[in-house]
Amino acid sequence: MKGYPLFLVGLEKRRCVVLGGGPEAQRKVEGLLECDAATTVIARDATDRIRALAADQRLTWIERDYRRGDLRGAFLVIAERRDRAVNSRIWDEAQAAGALLNIMDDVEHCDFIAGSVIRRGPLTVAVSTGGCAPALAVRLRERLQRELGPEYATFLEMLRALREPMIRRYPDFDERRTRWYELVDSDVLELLRAGRTELARGRLEQLVGAGTG
Repeated sequence: MKGYPLFLVGLEKRRCVVLGGGPEAQRKVEGLLECDAATTVIARDATDRIRALAADQRLTWIERDYRRGDLRGAFLVIAERRDRAVNSRIWDEAQAAGALLNIMDDVEHCDFIAGSVIRRGPLTVAVSTGGCAPALAVRLRERLQRELGPEYATFLEMLRALREPMIRRYPDFDERRTRWYELVDSDVLELLRAGRTELARGRLEQLVGAGTG
């Protein structure tokens, strides 16, 4: 199954519903909360972590099983797998509500597949095997986690701070693009990885021009 990769934004303004309260549902909930999604969990029982998040008002927990009508106004729905009849009812309601749906381990009832995700500050990398081998996606994520260290988060925060100054200093798009590539191809990441943050900042200033920061 071929999927079109994308990243959803603005989930803090959209109703996101997780049907189920087990460990897999918890992982999905935590991923949504990392994006500040407005999250509702509907489950008769829930993990201690979900209960704690509900107690901290990080999410809304409706303490019962799914009922028809629960997906009204939903934008995104993630459900633990149930029996086929219940899955079909969830699918039908999600389609009628215009909500994107993922039922875990039930590809026939999915509008999307959630990849295996690595986050380093603003950097997000998602790996998907199209539902063929989720375990392989996990192993690839683990490999990338070792290669993409916390220095990437620091580097991206530095680059974010440069966006407006770069536009002012280099109004010509082609020249500005050349400067951006010089930055990402430079030794700044290696300096950050080695803990030499001030030297990295000096190198950035050297590459983009004094006074840009």
